[in-house]
Amino acid sequence: MDQGVIDYVNNIEDEDKRHAIEQLIETFEAHIGDGFELTINYGMPCYIVPFAKYPQGYHVDPTLPLGYIAFAAQKRHIAVYASPVYMDEELHDWFVSEYPNHMTTKLNMGKSCIRFTNPKKVPYELLGELVGKLDIDTYIDTYEANVERTRNSRK
Repeated sequence: MDQGVIDYVNNIEDEDKRHAIEQLIETFEAHIGDGFELTINYGMPCYIVPFAKYPQGYHVDPTLPLGYIAFAAQKRHIAVYASPVYMDEELHDWFVSEYPNHMTTKLNMGKSCIRFTNPKKVPYELLGELVGKLDIDTYIDTYEANVERTRNSRK
């Protein structure tokens, strides 16, 4: 495991949050497709598309690799930043409809940020299924289509 990720986890003071982050890593490792790498990006653990696979990097800052899913122990919650949910309407709708089958609490979600205020209640099975939905090539295609659509809408 990336030393930065190890340091991140070891520096989480709240034991419940540390356990939740460790469980997310374990869950994602068991479900994520080949080719993604776990590293620190934007100061938090993130599965990325390595430059060797996608040398263009993230269009907003090409010095950064393209992120897939990131997660963090925030002050008041566990955050999961699920880029595919933001970019793929069908995947978003699937996640929103599937969430109540795994949780009794209301979904607390922004565009791509899913927040869990109780670190003892995180739907690991659902999140594992989510990260396994797109292989790396499909994710890159989805990302590129979104970037192109955004550029065309600004013309």
